[in-house]
Amino acid sequence: MDWIELRTLDAERTTVKSAPLRCILWSLLCLIAPSTAHAHVGSKDVYETVNAGPYKLYVTIRTPTVIPGVATVEVRSSGANVTGIRITPLPITGEASKHPPTSDPMTRSTADPAFFTGSLWLMASGSWEVRFEIAGEGGTQTTSVPVPAVALSTLKMQRGLGIVLGVLGVFLVVGMAGIVAAAVRDARLEPGAVPSPNRKRRAVVATAGSLIFMSLLLWGGATWWNAEAASYSLDVYRPLRVDPVLSGNVLDLKVEALHPDSERRGRSNNDFLPDHGHLMHLYAIRVPEMDAVFHLHPDLAGPGDFRISLPSMPPGDYTLYGDVVHASGFPETLVSKIVVPANMPGGHPGSDDASAFPPTLSQGHLGDSYKLPDGYVMVWDRPSTLTANTGYTFRFRLLDAQGKPAGDMQPYMGMAGHAAFVKTDGTVFAHTHPEGSAAMAALMLANGGSEASAHAGMNMEGMEMGGHDKPMSSTVEFPYGFPSAGRYRIFIQMKHGTTVETGAFDASVE
Repeated sequence: MDWIELRTLDAERTTVKSAPLRCILWSLLCLIAPSTAHAHVGSKDVYETVNAGPYKLYVTIRTPTVIPGVATVEVRSSGANVTGIRITPLPITGEASKHPPTSDPMTRSTADPAFFTGSLWLMASGSWEVRFEIAGEGGTQTTSVPVPAVALSTLKMQRGLGIVLGVLGVFLVVGMAGIVAAAVRDARLEPGAVPSPNRKRRAVVATAGSLIFMSLLLWGGATWWNAEAASYSLDVYRPLRVDPVLSGNVLDLKVEALHPDSERRGRSNNDFLPDHGHLMHLYAIRVPEMDAVFHLHPDLAGPGDFRISLPSMPPGDYTLYGDVVHASGFPETLVSKIVVPANMPGGHPGSDDASAFPPTLSQGHLGDSYKLPDGYVMVWDRPSTLTANTGYTFRFRLLDAQGKPAGDMQPYMGMAGHAAFVKTDGTVFAHTHPEGSAAMAALMLANGGSEASAHAGMNMEGMEMGGHDKPMSSTVEFPYGFPSAGRYRIFIQMKHGTTVETGAFDASVE
């Protein structure tokens, strides 16, 4: 498959359907900024490759930053011809997941018949799925993509808008008081008659009374507004807190829920599902030069306590990104920092652990190929330009020491590869797979898997890579879109034989 660029066609996006007045009021109540996201730090949108029978869909879901809010769904199809797609939002777990609403048709592009767009309301925070009903020459197929939906933060009203609304409010209040005064003073007068002093006094009293009454209304409205805003702020996403404690080379990550209602909202510190066979995927990246990266897998030693014996690591400051998936299907990246001292003793790495030591950022951008310590080379088929908020499928190839496609390729934790897209200032981190950015445990739940089977560990080799007689390809592709402009470092991991290779590449995003 050739490298594919998936661009948004704004002109072909569907118009948002009407929604209940309450949703509109909520949307006006809180304007949310996409700062630190939930499943991936700073990268809130979902990019996923979906295989449904004879159809292959490249799905982009741009999640709302206001909840309730509108998610925009974009689909590019390949494989068997697709004639129509209908989409439905529903929670992954709970009673509401058993009662889906009426599906909405996606709009097919007139310029590109393989491109579809649609919009959906996500009515509450939590772990959702978008269900796709696909019709075409290959029959009807149904599949789902998990979508974490949360409000991220609140912003004050823009100063200019506040001034305009304030002026209009004063005009309305003064105008209403004038109407009341005129009605009391002049309503019963004959044409041309002059109001008596008594009527003028009554008009003044009525004006004062109307101003007091409207002031009370404004005070009551402001009180209600502030109460609603305070209630909404309780739903703004607050990540689980991580307190890292390093003793010798033993790292304890103590996870606590800051929000008193976190467990009821489907996020506690003791409800984790295994994803690719591990309860946590921990990336430790030395900063600021990003010249050492470790992909590790702590074990759960107790409720809310992940523990691992760190391998030998160069001393310095490290940022830790720990990916977990809650029982509700909600994925979360837990961020913390540690300082690794010099001469720290190193433990024995786990079979799935990997590391790499690329050149420092200050030495300049890494190119399209990365030479690995054993002579193998990883190559990136880099697009000519990279722009923010654009969906791409990024292709990487592993070559042996003779420059030929690597043989004896093996699945790495059930996948053809793993990728981490990290912005050099630390504001973006996304751990993705060839299927996309959704966590595999969440994807399993969204497509009919049970929580019990997820807790059983998910045999990733059997589910993802088994049943194939032909050898694995030495090429891997990752759907993803950079959320903002800037410089990124990309870490790609592939496995041949018993060796896990980690390549590093730099990207400048416009």
